[in-house]
Order: sequence, then C-alpha cells, then structure tokens
Amino acid sequence: MSATAKTLTLHLGLLAVLFALQFVLPAYHHGNLARIMVLASYAVGYNILFGYTGLLSLGHALFFAAGMYGMGLTIQYAGFTPAPALIVGILAGAVVATALALLALRTTGVAFLIVTLMFAQAGYLTILYFGEYTRGDEGFVIQAFDRMLWGIDLSNPENRYFAAWGLFAVCLLLCLRLVRAPFGKTLVAIRENEERVRMLGYNTFAHKWGAMVISGTISAAAGAFYGLLFGYAGATFASVQYSIFPLLWVLLGGAGTVLGPFVGTLFMFYLIDLSSGVTTAYLLIVGVALVLLTLFAPQGLTGELRRRVWRWLP
Repeated sequence: MSATAKTLTLHLGLLAVLFALQFVLPAYHHGNLARIMVLASYAVGYNILFGYTGLLSLGHALFFAAGMYGMGLTIQYAGFTPAPALIVGILAGAVVATALALLALRTTGVAFLIVTLMFAQAGYLTILYFGEYTRGDEGFVIQAFDRMLWGIDLSNPENRYFAAWGLFAVCLLLCLRLVRAPFGKTLVAIRENEERVRMLGYNTFAHKWGAMVISGTISAAAGAFYGLLFGYAGATFASVQYSIFPLLWVLLGGAGTVLGPFVGTLFMFYLIDLSSGVTTAYLLIVGVALVLLTLFAPQGLTGELRRRVWRWLP
C-alpha cells in the first residue's frame, strides 16, 4: 500500500470511528467528545501556523473569539438565524486574521509572539469595554430556539455531536489536503529555512500571510461553532489562556502532524478531567505529565509515532 493510501485510510478511519462512537458512548463522554472535536478543530487551525509554518503565536484567542462573538452578537442583536450568523463569525475571524497578518508578519521570532499577544489582549479588553453588549466575563447564553439550523435543533446532543463531527472532518481533511499541496510543502520549507526558500524565488511573506489567514479563519470557525453548539459566548474565550491551550494541544499531540491536534486535545482534556476527580491539586498532576511528555516524547505523541513507527505520517 502506498503512503498516500495509508494516509487516507488512517484519517478516514479516524473519522469513521468518531462517527460510530456517537451511537455507543454514554451521555457524559458523548458530550465531552463533541466538545473535544470542536476544540481540536481550533488546534488544527493553530497547527497550520505554528506546526507547519513555524510561527509561534499567542494571539489565536482573538480569532476564536472573533468567530464566537461575530456569530453570537448577530443572533443576539441582529436577529440572524444560525447559518448566516456562522458565516458572519467566520468572515469576522478571516478579516481580523488578514489585518493582523499584515502587521504582525513585519516582525519575526519573539517580536511576532509579543505582537500577536498584544493584539489578542486588546481584543479581550475591547470585549470587556463593550460589556453592555457582550456582557463581559459573565457572557451571554444563546437560547435553544436560536440554535435551529435548517430545522435541526443544535441544542439536541445527537445533532450537536454530528455538527461537531462535520466541522472536525472538514478541518482535518482541509489540513491534510493543504499540507500535501505545493503551498503546504512551501510552508514546511519556510519553517526549516526561510532564507533558502526566499533565495529560490518564493514570496515567503505571501505564503506566511496565507498561512495566517487560513489558520485564523479555521480558528474563527471553531469559535463560531463552539458558541452555537454549546449556547454560550464569554470573554474568557478571548483571554490569554485560550491562546495557550492550542499551543499545548499541538505540542502534546505533535506539531507539524495532521492528527497531532486531535490527539493532544483528547489527551489533555481527559488528563484534566480525570485528575480533577482525584484531587483539587489536579494542575500538579497535569504539570508532571507535561514535563514527562516533554522529556520522553519531545516531538509529541503523534510526532514520536511518526519518528519511530509510521514515517509516512503527514
């Protein structure tokens, strides 16, 4: 079997397993997995910029929140139905990513990280400043009757799961197609040696700009779906911790691997969930686990699997 056939079989197989789990999981894990798939979609977006392009950002919560509030505010105040509201949320994230990329990509390294963090914090403070409309840290609930998409009630657990699965499937396959295309291979080359890529005649700024816009748009789609599926939008999702989370998920799962974001999100979600049921000092357990993974699996779980066993993993 060729590497391409193995890759397609693995990724489509994962989607098939996730689809089938809808019918067998108990209610608690059913809801958890729906949430994990949406957050993993967010991590997929982050991985395109960090894992494949090599740009470390601490501002992705800005895109996630742009999608969430673009969707939520139009439903809350403009009377939009979910379909156009989702489009508005995704476009809001794309516009913000486009504008931020033009500014942030004038810097490199630590300066890029600081600029993205600065704009993300500005977005968080803006949400708090307009608390009359956004309800600040308290946030606002999107009522069940506002979550009817083409006659489908997304507050229903089964419908919510299928919507989360659909979003994750699109993001996963889009990422797989992207990284196997010439554009994606150029991003990897930029990550490895940008000067050499520039000497070969490639416009590295345009490629990095494209990667940031795609990354921000996917992150905004995840934010919009998260708010719609779980019926809540709050300033917490624009805070710095929601810029750090996707970084941790990608590092744990394997930066620069298509499956890494999902594996990392799944691992960390249940690590926190299980350890918090054992002790109130669950962050200590999480910290120890992260240190051990960093020491013994420096390329992340999927990255180590690719290094040791399946070298064909994209």
